[in-house]
Amino acid sequence: MWKQIKLILKSVRQYKKAAIITPFFMLIEVLMETCLPFVMSIFVYAIRKTPINTGSFFQTIHYQNEYLTFIDLDVSLFGLIITMVSMAVVSIIAGIGGGIFAAKASVGLGKNLRSDLYRKVESFSFANIDKFQESSLITRMTTDIASVQMAFQMCIRIVVRAPLMLIFSTIMAFITGGQMAWIFIGLIPVVCFGLFLIIINAMKIFRRVFKRYDLLNESVQENVSGIRVVKSFVRENYEKQKFTDASNGLTNDFIKAEKIVALNNPLMNTAIHLSNILILGLGPYMIIGNTTDSEKVDLLIGRMSALVTYGIQILMSLMMISIILVMLVMSLEAVKRIGEILQEEPTIKNPENPIFEIKDGSVDFNNVNFKYSEKAEKNSLENIDIHIKSGQFVGILGSTGSGKTSLINLVSRLYDVSEGEILVGGVNVKDYDLVSLRDNVAVVLQKNVLFSGTVASNLRWGNENATEEEMLKALSIAQTADYVMAYPEKLEHKVEQGGANFSGGQKQRLCIARAILKNPKILILDDSTSAVDTKTDKMIRKALKEDLPDMTKIVIAQRISSIEDADQIIIMDDGKINAIGTHEQLLKNNIIYQEVYNTQNRVGGDK
Repeated sequence: MWKQIKLILKSVRQYKKAAIITPFFMLIEVLMETCLPFVMSIFVYAIRKTPINTGSFFQTIHYQNEYLTFIDLDVSLFGLIITMVSMAVVSIIAGIGGGIFAAKASVGLGKNLRSDLYRKVESFSFANIDKFQESSLITRMTTDIASVQMAFQMCIRIVVRAPLMLIFSTIMAFITGGQMAWIFIGLIPVVCFGLFLIIINAMKIFRRVFKRYDLLNESVQENVSGIRVVKSFVRENYEKQKFTDASNGLTNDFIKAEKIVALNNPLMNTAIHLSNILILGLGPYMIIGNTTDSEKVDLLIGRMSALVTYGIQILMSLMMISIILVMLVMSLEAVKRIGEILQEEPTIKNPENPIFEIKDGSVDFNNVNFKYSEKAEKNSLENIDIHIKSGQFVGILGSTGSGKTSLINLVSRLYDVSEGEILVGGVNVKDYDLVSLRDNVAVVLQKNVLFSGTVASNLRWGNENATEEEMLKALSIAQTADYVMAYPEKLEHKVEQGGANFSGGQKQRLCIARAILKNPKILILDDSTSAVDTKTDKMIRKALKEDLPDMTKIVIAQRISSIEDADQIIIMDDGKINAIGTHEQLLKNNIIYQEVYNTQNRVGGDK
C-alpha cells in the first residue's frame, strides 16, 4: 500500500509547493484559534477589574496565572481588543490561504493522476486491457480519482489541522484551567473508544462501495453502447430494473455507512455537554474551593469561558479525526485500485535497440502457439506455420471461434506469441519499434470505430498530413468517395459519436479508407466487408489489387466470394490450420471449404 501511495504522490509534481505551504497556513490558523480563547479569558478578567469609561480602555491591568508563573502580564483593554482582532484576522487569512493552496494542490493532483492513468492505459497491450474491465477502468479514472483528490486535500489541510488543534487546545486548557483540564483527559479515551467502534463498522461497508460503482458504470456503459439492441428487443424495462438494482445497492450501502457515521454527532454532543457540566459544576471547587476571594472569582469566570471553548475544540478535533479516518479508509481502497493501474507493466514493450525500417510485407508464422493467459490450459492457436510473400492476397476462412482474429492480432503485436516466432519482412516482430511496426501493419478490426469529428478528421487518423487528393484516392479504393462527396460539406461532413449517422457498410468502408491512408506494407481486413454488398465487396478487392499491388492483403471473411481469387486461402479450425491452398485446390480437396461453398451457393451466395 505504501508503494502505491508513493506512486500516486509522484503525480503532485508542479503542485508540490502548494502542498507544502498548506500545512504552514494550518499551523498558523490553529495557533491563533487556540490562543484566542486564552486572550479572551484575560479580557474578561480585565473588564471585571476595570470600570468601563473612555479612559479605562488604556488603563493597565496586572494579570498573573497562578498555575504557570511565567504568565505575568501588564495589559490594557485597548491592547487586548487590538490583539484579539489581529489574531482573528490572521486566523481568517491563514484559513483562506490554506484553503486556496490545498484546493490548488488537490485539483492539480487529480488532473495529473487522470493524465497519468490515461497515458498508462494507452500504453497497455490487449492482454493488459483484458485484465481490467472497461467499466472498472472508467470508475478508477473518475470516482476513484475524485476520492483520492478529496483525501489528499484533507491530508494536507484537515489531517494537519485536527491533530494540532487537539494538542494545542489540550495544552492551552492546562495553561488556562490547570487541574480542570483533566476533565478533558478523562473524556478523550471514552470518546476515542466510541469513535473506534463507529470507524470499524463504517469501513466494512465503504469497502464494498467501489465494487458497486463498477457494476453501476457497467450497466450504464452497456446500455448506452447497445441502445439499439435494447430497443429492438424491447428490453428497456429489464435494463431499467438492472440499473435500478445496481443503483439501489450503492444507495443502501451508503445509507448504512452514513447511519453509522452519523453517530458521531450525538457522541460528540454528549461529550461536549458532559464536559460543560463538569467544568461548570466542578470547576469552581477545583479553582477556588470555598473561598470568596473576589480576585479568584474574577479569574474563574474568564478561565471557565476559555475552558468551555477549549473543550469544544478538543472534542470537535476528535470528531474530525474520526471522519478523516473513515474518508481515508475509503480513499485507500481507491488508492489501491489506481495503484494497480499505475503499477501494471505493459506486456508488450519496445526492444532496447529496435529496428525502424520494414523491408517488405512478407509474413511468416514459424511453429506459433498462443494463449491469452498463462493460466489457460488450452492454446487458442496451435502449431501455426504460414508463409506469405510480400504483395500476396491471402484469405482466411473458418467458423466462429476458430482463431482467425487471434491469428491476425499477432502480426501487429497486439498480443505476443506464447511459443514460436512471427517474422515481418524477414525480421521477428519483437525486434521492431512498435510504432514503426503498427504504422506498416494496418488492421481494420471487426468492430468498426469512428470518432466524433468530421470525415476528414477520421481519415487523418491514418495519416495526419494527408492531402485532400490522398483522402479522395483512399475513399475511391474503398468505394466510398461518391457518397462522401455527395454531402454538402463533403470531407468536412460531421461524424457523430461512434459514427451513429453512418450505416454499417459506410462505416466499414470509411475504416478501410483510413487504413489505406497509412500506406502500410500489410493491410489486414478482419471481416471488414461483412456489411457491404457482394458487388461493392468485389469492387473493393479489385481496387486493392490494381491500385496497391505491392501491399500484402490479408482478409478474414465469412463469404467465399470475398476470398476466392486469393493467392492462398487458409482454413482455420479449432485454433489449428486445417488446410492451405487456392480456391480450386480447396474446393477439390477440403471438406470444410466444400461445405461452406455449397451452403452459400444453395442460399444464393456468389460464385
